[in-house]
Amino acid sequence: MDIISPLPGIFYRKPGPGKEPYVTEGDSISIGQTIGLVEIMKQFSEVRAEAAGILVKFQVEDFGIVNPGDVIAVTS
Repeated sequence: MDIISPLPGIFYRKPGPGKEPYVTEGDSISIGQTIGLVEIMKQFSEVRAEAAGILVKFQVEDFGIVNPGDVIAVTS
């Protein structure tokens, strides 16, 4: 299942500078778990998993630009 960006903006894998990533490739994730943030105009929105599984691969790099509907990560 794909995790899709709900908004345009910048995607962040960490909650802040010097912090650990929310998740890394190969991690188990649960429904509703935050996998990253999308920032637009200094407002941050959490990107959450809609299904449980394994995070297989990020399709967007940390600090990458996303648009609504872009695939951020792939899960199995």
